[in-house]
Amino acid sequence: MFPVIGILIVFGAIIGGYVLEEGNVYILFQPAEFLIIGGAAIGSIVLTCPPKLLSQIVRSIPKVFGGSNTSKQLSLDLLTLLYNIFTKIRKEGLLAVEKDIEEPEKSPLFKTYPQILKDHHLTTFIRDNLRLFVIGLKPMELEEMMELELESHHEEVAVPPSVILKVGDSLPGFGIVAAVLGVTIVMGKMGESPEVIGHGIAAALVGTFLGILLCYGLFAPIGNHLEHKARDETKLLEATKASILAFAKGLAPQMAVEAGRRVLFSDVRPTFGELEEALRKKKAA
Repeated sequence: MFPVIGILIVFGAIIGGYVLEEGNVYILFQPAEFLIIGGAAIGSIVLTCPPKLLSQIVRSIPKVFGGSNTSKQLSLDLLTLLYNIFTKIRKEGLLAVEKDIEEPEKSPLFKTYPQILKDHHLTTFIRDNLRLFVIGLKPMELEEMMELELESHHEEVAVPPSVILKVGDSLPGFGIVAAVLGVTIVMGKMGESPEVIGHGIAAALVGTFLGILLCYGLFAPIGNHLEHKARDETKLLEATKASILAFAKGLAPQMAVEAGRRVLFSDVRPTFGELEEALRKKKAA
Protein backbone atom coordinates (compact mmCIF):
# COMPACT_ATOMS: atom_id res chain seq x y z
CA MET A 1 0.00 0.00 0.00
CA PHE A 2 2.69 2.54 0.97
CA PRO A 3 4.68 2.14 -2.28
CA VAL A 4 1.50 2.86 -4.26
CA ILE A 5 0.84 5.93 -2.11
CA GLY A 6 4.44 7.05 -2.68
CA ILE A 7 4.11 6.72 -6.46
CA LEU A 8 0.84 8.67 -6.42
CA ILE A 9 2.44 11.44 -4.33
CA VAL A 10 5.46 11.71 -6.67
CA PHE A 11 3.48 11.84 -9.90
CA GLY A 12 0.60 13.80 -8.36
CA ALA A 13 2.90 16.50 -6.99
CA ILE A 14 4.81 16.90 -10.25
CA ILE A 15 1.81 16.91 -12.57
CA GLY A 16 -0.23 18.93 -10.09
CA GLY A 17 2.45 21.62 -9.92
CA TYR A 18 2.67 21.62 -13.71
CA VAL A 19 -1.10 22.14 -13.99
CA LEU A 20 -1.01 24.95 -11.39
CA GLU A 21 1.50 26.72 -13.60
CA GLU A 22 -1.09 26.41 -16.39
CA GLY A 23 0.87 23.76 -18.24
CA ASN A 24 -0.81 21.79 -21.00
CA VAL A 25 -1.16 18.20 -19.74
CA TYR A 26 -1.84 16.99 -23.27
CA ILE A 27 1.70 17.86 -24.35
CA LEU A 28 3.08 15.42 -21.75
CA PHE A 29 1.39 12.52 -23.50
CA GLN A 30 4.00 11.52 -26.05
CA PRO A 31 3.71 7.82 -26.96
CA ALA A 32 6.83 7.94 -29.10
CA GLU A 33 8.90 9.19 -26.17
CA PHE A 34 7.50 6.45 -23.92
CA LEU A 35 8.34 3.88 -26.61
CA ILE A 36 11.91 5.08 -27.03
CA ILE A 37 12.71 5.34 -23.31
CA GLY A 38 10.70 2.31 -22.14
CA GLY A 39 11.84 0.10 -25.01
CA ALA A 40 15.48 1.07 -24.53
CA ALA A 41 15.22 0.35 -20.78
CA ILE A 42 13.65 -3.07 -21.33
CA GLY A 43 16.16 -3.88 -24.04
CA SER A 44 19.09 -2.97 -21.79
CA ILE A 45 17.72 -5.26 -19.06
CA VAL A 46 17.35 -8.15 -21.51
CA LEU A 47 20.84 -7.49 -22.86
CA THR A 48 22.36 -7.32 -19.37
CA CYS A 49 20.66 -10.24 -17.63
CA PRO A 50 20.72 -13.98 -18.31
CA PRO A 51 17.27 -15.66 -18.29
CA LYS A 52 17.58 -16.80 -14.67
CA LEU A 53 18.26 -13.27 -13.46
CA LEU A 54 15.42 -11.88 -15.58
CA SER A 55 13.10 -14.34 -13.86
CA GLN A 56 14.36 -13.20 -10.42
CA ILE A 57 13.74 -9.55 -11.32
CA VAL A 58 10.21 -10.27 -12.54
CA ARG A 59 9.44 -12.22 -9.34
CA SER A 60 10.88 -9.47 -7.15
CA ILE A 61 8.73 -6.61 -8.49
CA PRO A 62 5.47 -7.78 -6.80
CA LYS A 63 7.33 -7.69 -3.47
CA VAL A 64 7.39 -3.90 -3.73
CA PHE A 65 3.61 -3.70 -3.68
CA GLY A 66 3.01 -6.62 -1.32
CA GLY A 67 3.07 -6.52 2.44
CA SER A 68 6.19 -6.91 4.51
CA ASN A 69 7.59 -10.43 4.74
CA THR A 70 8.88 -9.74 8.25
CA SER A 71 6.98 -8.90 11.42
CA LYS A 72 7.29 -9.22 15.18
CA GLN A 73 4.95 -12.23 15.09
CA LEU A 74 7.10 -13.97 12.46
CA SER A 75 10.17 -13.31 14.60
CA LEU A 76 8.40 -14.79 17.62
CA ASP A 77 7.37 -17.82 15.57
CA LEU A 78 10.95 -18.37 14.41
CA LEU A 79 12.45 -18.10 17.89
CA THR A 80 9.76 -20.31 19.42
CA LEU A 81 10.24 -22.95 16.73
CA LEU A 82 13.99 -22.99 17.34
CA TYR A 83 13.39 -23.19 21.10
CA ASN A 84 11.12 -26.21 20.62
CA ILE A 85 13.69 -27.93 18.41
CA PHE A 86 16.50 -27.27 20.88
CA THR A 87 14.38 -28.47 23.80
CA LYS A 88 13.54 -31.69 21.97
CA ILE A 89 17.23 -32.29 21.28
CA ARG A 90 18.07 -31.69 24.95
CA LYS A 91 15.39 -34.10 26.15
CA GLU A 92 15.51 -36.84 23.52
CA GLY A 93 18.90 -36.53 21.83
CA LEU A 94 20.13 -35.33 18.44
CA LEU A 95 18.50 -38.09 16.41
CA ALA A 96 15.05 -37.19 17.80
CA VAL A 97 14.74 -34.27 15.36
CA GLU A 98 15.95 -36.16 12.29
CA LYS A 99 12.43 -36.74 10.93
CA ASP A 100 11.45 -33.13 11.66
CA ILE A 101 14.40 -31.92 9.63
CA GLU A 102 13.88 -34.30 6.72
CA GLU A 103 10.13 -33.73 6.36
CA PRO A 104 9.25 -30.37 7.93
CA GLU A 105 5.85 -30.26 6.21
CA LYS A 106 4.90 -33.36 8.23
CA SER A 107 6.63 -32.32 11.44
CA PRO A 108 4.42 -31.27 14.39
CA LEU A 109 7.13 -28.74 15.26
CA PHE A 110 7.16 -26.99 11.88
CA LYS A 111 3.45 -27.38 11.09
CA THR A 112 2.62 -25.21 14.09
CA TYR A 113 4.25 -22.29 12.24
CA PRO A 114 2.89 -22.19 8.66
CA GLN A 115 4.46 -18.78 8.00
CA ILE A 116 7.90 -20.28 8.56
CA LEU A 117 7.14 -23.16 6.21
CA LYS A 118 6.06 -20.69 3.53
CA ASP A 119 9.51 -19.11 3.57
CA HIS A 120 11.53 -21.58 1.52
CA HIS A 121 14.92 -19.94 2.15
CA LEU A 122 14.40 -19.73 5.89
CA THR A 123 13.12 -23.31 6.23
CA THR A 124 15.98 -24.65 4.12
CA PHE A 125 18.53 -22.68 6.15
CA ILE A 126 17.16 -24.12 9.41
CA ARG A 127 17.10 -27.67 8.07
CA ASP A 128 20.52 -27.66 6.44
CA ASN A 129 22.32 -26.25 9.45
CA LEU A 130 20.52 -28.47 11.94
CA ARG A 131 21.62 -31.42 9.81
CA LEU A 132 25.24 -30.29 10.20
CA PHE A 133 24.74 -29.95 13.93
CA VAL A 134 23.11 -33.38 14.20
CA ILE A 135 25.98 -35.09 12.36
CA GLY A 136 28.40 -33.63 14.88
CA LEU A 137 30.03 -30.61 13.21
CA LYS A 138 31.95 -28.52 15.72
CA PRO A 139 30.67 -25.00 16.49
CA MET A 140 33.60 -23.29 14.77
CA GLU A 141 33.15 -25.33 11.60
CA LEU A 142 29.37 -24.88 11.75
CA GLU A 143 29.81 -21.12 11.99
CA GLU A 144 32.06 -21.13 8.91
CA MET A 145 29.48 -23.12 6.95
CA MET A 146 26.68 -20.75 7.90
CA GLU A 147 28.80 -17.71 7.07
CA LEU A 148 29.47 -19.08 3.58
CA GLU A 149 25.77 -19.64 2.99
CA LEU A 150 24.80 -16.20 4.28
CA GLU A 151 27.45 -14.55 2.13
CA SER A 152 26.10 -16.34 -0.94
CA HIS A 153 22.54 -15.36 0.00
CA HIS A 154 23.52 -11.70 0.45
CA GLU A 155 25.08 -11.63 -3.02
CA GLU A 156 22.11 -13.36 -4.65
CA VAL A 157 19.36 -11.14 -3.21
CA ALA A 158 21.37 -7.99 -3.94
CA VAL A 159 21.47 -8.57 -7.71
CA PRO A 160 17.84 -7.76 -8.75
CA PRO A 161 17.70 -4.37 -6.97
CA SER A 162 21.19 -3.57 -8.24
CA VAL A 163 20.11 -4.19 -11.85
CA ILE A 164 16.96 -2.07 -11.38
CA LEU A 165 19.03 0.79 -9.93
CA LYS A 166 21.54 0.64 -12.80
CA VAL A 167 18.78 0.66 -15.41
CA GLY A 168 17.23 3.60 -13.56
CA ASP A 169 20.54 5.44 -13.79
CA SER A 170 20.50 4.97 -17.58
CA LEU A 171 17.00 6.45 -18.05
CA PRO A 172 18.09 10.13 -18.11
CA GLY A 173 20.49 9.15 -20.92
CA PHE A 174 17.69 7.44 -22.84
CA GLY A 175 15.58 10.58 -22.24
CA ILE A 176 18.30 12.68 -23.86
CA VAL A 177 18.36 10.29 -26.81
CA ALA A 178 14.60 10.72 -27.21
CA ALA A 179 14.95 14.51 -26.93
CA VAL A 180 17.73 14.65 -29.54
CA LEU A 181 15.64 12.58 -31.93
CA GLY A 182 12.74 14.97 -31.34
CA VAL A 183 14.91 18.01 -32.03
CA THR A 184 16.22 16.33 -35.17
CA ILE A 185 12.65 15.98 -36.40
CA VAL A 186 11.97 19.64 -35.58
CA MET A 187 15.04 20.69 -37.56
CA GLY A 188 13.37 19.19 -40.63
CA LYS A 189 10.34 21.41 -40.08
CA MET A 190 12.05 24.78 -39.88
CA GLY A 191 9.83 26.04 -42.66
CA GLU A 192 6.71 25.43 -40.62
CA SER A 193 4.92 27.98 -38.44
CA PRO A 194 6.31 28.96 -35.02
CA GLU A 195 3.43 27.08 -33.35
CA VAL A 196 4.40 23.81 -35.06
CA ILE A 197 8.09 24.26 -34.24
CA GLY A 198 7.30 25.18 -30.63
CA HIS A 199 5.08 22.11 -30.21
CA GLY A 200 7.82 19.90 -31.66
CA ILE A 201 10.47 21.28 -29.30
CA ALA A 202 8.13 20.87 -26.31
CA ALA A 203 7.44 17.27 -27.30
CA ALA A 204 11.17 16.61 -27.62
CA LEU A 205 11.86 18.04 -24.14
CA VAL A 206 9.27 15.66 -22.70
CA GLY A 207 11.78 12.87 -23.41
CA THR A 208 14.33 14.42 -21.05
CA PHE A 209 11.59 15.02 -18.48
CA LEU A 210 10.37 11.41 -18.62
CA GLY A 211 13.88 9.96 -18.35
CA ILE A 212 14.68 11.95 -15.22
CA LEU A 213 11.24 11.40 -13.66
CA LEU A 214 11.26 7.62 -14.21
CA CYS A 215 14.82 7.38 -12.87
CA TYR A 216 14.42 9.31 -9.62
CA GLY A 217 10.67 8.96 -9.16
CA LEU A 218 10.17 5.26 -9.93
CA PHE A 219 13.16 3.02 -10.67
CA ALA A 220 15.47 4.30 -7.91
CA PRO A 221 12.78 4.06 -5.18
CA ILE A 222 11.80 0.55 -6.35
CA GLY A 223 15.43 -0.60 -6.29
CA ASN A 224 16.00 0.88 -2.83
CA HIS A 225 12.74 -0.65 -1.56
CA LEU A 226 13.85 -4.11 -2.70
CA GLU A 227 17.23 -3.59 -1.01
CA HIS A 228 15.47 -2.81 2.29
CA LYS A 229 13.24 -5.89 1.98
CA ALA A 230 16.23 -8.13 1.23
CA ARG A 231 18.03 -6.73 4.28
CA ASP A 232 15.03 -7.37 6.54
CA GLU A 233 14.56 -10.95 5.28
CA THR A 234 18.27 -11.70 5.70
CA LYS A 235 18.06 -10.71 9.37
CA LEU A 236 15.85 -13.74 10.03
CA LEU A 237 18.60 -15.97 8.65
CA GLU A 238 21.18 -14.22 10.82
CA ALA A 239 18.99 -14.67 13.90
CA THR A 240 18.67 -18.38 13.06
CA LYS A 241 22.42 -18.64 12.71
CA ALA A 242 23.03 -16.94 16.07
CA SER A 243 20.53 -19.22 17.84
CA ILE A 244 21.82 -22.50 16.37
CA LEU A 245 25.42 -21.51 17.00
CA ALA A 246 24.70 -20.51 20.61
CA PHE A 247 22.96 -23.84 21.23
CA ALA A 248 25.81 -25.73 19.57
CA LYS A 249 28.21 -24.03 22.00
CA GLY A 250 26.23 -25.38 24.95
CA LEU A 251 23.82 -22.61 25.91
CA ALA A 252 20.39 -23.61 27.22
CA PRO A 253 17.56 -23.43 24.64
CA GLN A 254 16.09 -20.23 26.08
CA MET A 255 19.47 -18.48 26.12
CA ALA A 256 20.22 -19.74 22.60
CA VAL A 257 17.09 -18.11 21.16
CA GLU A 258 17.83 -15.00 23.20
CA ALA A 259 21.06 -14.72 21.18
CA GLY A 260 18.96 -14.82 18.01
CA ARG A 261 16.50 -12.26 19.35
CA ARG A 262 19.26 -9.72 19.83
CA VAL A 263 20.25 -9.93 16.14
CA LEU A 264 16.84 -8.75 14.89
CA PHE A 265 16.05 -5.14 14.03
CA SER A 266 14.14 -3.25 16.72
CA ASP A 267 10.89 -2.93 14.75
CA VAL A 268 10.43 -6.71 14.52
CA ARG A 269 12.37 -7.74 17.63
CA PRO A 270 10.15 -9.08 20.43
CA THR A 271 11.06 -7.86 23.86
CA PHE A 272 12.64 -10.22 26.37
CA GLY A 273 9.31 -10.39 28.18
CA GLU A 274 7.33 -11.10 24.98
CA LEU A 275 9.65 -13.94 24.05
CA GLU A 276 9.57 -15.34 27.58
CA GLU A 277 5.76 -15.20 27.56
CA ALA A 278 5.59 -17.00 24.19
CA LEU A 279 7.90 -19.74 25.46
CA ARG A 280 5.92 -20.05 28.68
CA LYS A 281 2.70 -20.57 26.69
CA LYS A 282 4.39 -23.29 24.67
CA LYS A 283 5.57 -25.03 27.79
CA ALA A 284 2.06 -24.93 29.23
CA ALA A 285 0.46 -26.20 26.01
